[in-house]
Amino acid sequence: MAISSYRDLKVYEKGYALSLRVHRLTLGFPRFEQYELARQMRTASKSVCANLAEGFGKSKVSKSEFRRYVQVALGSAEEMQAWLEYSFDLGYMNEADFKEVTEGYQEVCRMLQGLHASWS
Repeated sequence: MAISSYRDLKVYEKGYALSLRVHRLTLGFPRFEQYELARQMRTASKSVCANLAEGFGKSKVSKSEFRRYVQVALGSAEEMQAWLEYSFDLGYMNEADFKEVTEGYQEVCRMLQGLHASWS
């Protein structure tokens, strides 16, 4: 299948679903965390998808630009894993949600590493 849009990327699809999940989960965090940890998590989770979209748009001009944006998306996916640990350890997230979302971001990281390598 030819990739004609960032939406055709499986990693975008997975990252987008995870960002929606994170958004919904963080809405249940304590009020004082809404402008701190919850906001940081929503931003990082959306950054994965936004960087894939922006990088794909720039790929028409430069493959190296796309690879750079994939690296930034990978950084955001790794960052999400740290925020998830904080959320769990602070008691804002139950073990099942923590495990589900953490495993999702681990998969996204693997997918992004593969995507980065394939655009060499």
